[in-house]
Amino acid sequence: MLLHMQIRNLAVVRQLDVDFISGMTAITGETGAGKSIALDALGLCLGNRADVDLIRADAEKAEVTATFHLNEATSPGRQWLAEQELQDDEPSACVLRRLITREGRSKAWINGYPVTVSQLKQLAPLLVNIHGQHEHQLLTRPEHQLSLLDAYARHQGLLDDVQNAYQTWYSLRKQQKQLLQQQSDVESRMQLLRYQVTELNEFALAEGEYVELEQQHKRLTNSAALLEDSGFALNAIYEGEHNNAFSLLQNAVSRLEQQLDTDPALTEAVRMLKDASVQVEEAARELRHYQDNIELDDEQLITAERRVSQAVHLARKHQLEPSQLPQHHQQLLTELNQLESNQAESVDIDARVESAAAKYRQVATKLSESRKKAAHELSERIAKSMQQLNMPHGRFVIDVDHQAQAPATRLGTDEVCFTVTANPGQPLQSLAKIASGGELSRISLAIQVIASSQLTTPTLMFDEVDVGVSGATAATVGKLLRQLGESNQVICVTHLPQVAAKAHQQLRVDKVTDGASTETHMVSLDQNARVIELARLLGGDEITETTKANAAELLAVG
Repeated sequence: MLLHMQIRNLAVVRQLDVDFISGMTAITGETGAGKSIALDALGLCLGNRADVDLIRADAEKAEVTATFHLNEATSPGRQWLAEQELQDDEPSACVLRRLITREGRSKAWINGYPVTVSQLKQLAPLLVNIHGQHEHQLLTRPEHQLSLLDAYARHQGLLDDVQNAYQTWYSLRKQQKQLLQQQSDVESRMQLLRYQVTELNEFALAEGEYVELEQQHKRLTNSAALLEDSGFALNAIYEGEHNNAFSLLQNAVSRLEQQLDTDPALTEAVRMLKDASVQVEEAARELRHYQDNIELDDEQLITAERRVSQAVHLARKHQLEPSQLPQHHQQLLTELNQLESNQAESVDIDARVESAAAKYRQVATKLSESRKKAAHELSERIAKSMQQLNMPHGRFVIDVDHQAQAPATRLGTDEVCFTVTANPGQPLQSLAKIASGGELSRISLAIQVIASSQLTTPTLMFDEVDVGVSGATAATVGKLLRQLGESNQVICVTHLPQVAAKAHQQLRVDKVTDGASTETHMVSLDQNARVIELARLLGGDEITETTKANAAELLAVG
């Protein structure tokens, strides 16, 4: 619940510190005194838009701090703070702070940690539920009526199921549309890929094969010259009849060996010449083997030329080097397989969309059944409350029309309509067609109070929702708000003494001026001060003993 609020330089407030208690708190004051300042200030802490016009005229910045106490360890507010790692050393504490400057900058903190306005907005509904002066106008809107019914039914699990089913269906439907749009382009691409892959399959160039082909083609083209030159080399070093290298080396070794006794210094030279002879002999052996394997096969040359030419031709078509063809071939094959797999998936997508749609309709029907059950219960409670609010013949019915074939939405396919009649013999008609503003105000209040009783939000704030109510009906309104205060903290801005008298705590808002500046103050009233304030509400500016007596009586009954 809300424990304390501190306001600095906001609107007509220079400095304001207010303590709140559990139960029901009534905020009263003269018209224009600024009774709604607490709600406006709290709205800033809860993430409302920070307008520089809210800053007091003679100040450079405005600041609001709201301190809450979260009783239960399982409360949604505590759980959210824990998830966001924003808990204070005292887990039950929650301090919101908002600062706005004249330059238009805005800063926010939760328990001293800097946060974004978005985080404030996420936390807000877990702490406070605010009902404004014009709530009855919202009640005429179908989407707000649906929201109220769902809040009363407390079937968040079903809402989640419908939203998840909707998201699944929507994603598949989007994918289906994309596949249909891409289908003609994909077909064209697949036809091209099939042709290219087939052509490359038939050619079947292996990795590294093109380099070998080039080398083979060069060898076959120059085989005659290779045979001639290798033969010349063989004759020169070994097989020539006169003065071949091997015989010359042999003769040199023979003659030098005869001189070794004369000069042993020739030993190393002899050894090296012998080694050279061995090398020449081995080279001759290699040349003979090379000549034996030289191919002078014209048919093989033609085959090699044809394959090299085909590789070059294919490479040009694909705008790459011939040696890159095998890798490119594999890439095209992978792409084709992927497209064929996607095509198979597109064939399956229709069945998946249909299945997801059926699942959505199933959970939407369950949600509708829950809404109808809650609508019956809520209708009876609101009708009973209307009768207590001086509409003895009031009837209230919530129609839930489940449209099974309607377009899917995140909230199901129900149309909800609040219908009412306040007079006997008159047919039920939609809430939007109620002619009497007073009747609409009372019906709105009944709906808000009853719907709020189902909320887990610890603090409920009502801003003059009792407009258009008076007399005995006003006393009933006060009674309803006090009863609601037994389970929730209720803070209401009111101009009705009958409502204010029912509060556990009463705060008075005063506007004071010295002629140069104006300030708004808010003070907590003791018993005597409450009698005076209630007397003012009863009789206006002139407070008499009679109005004071009436005020004391109201307070005593409250």
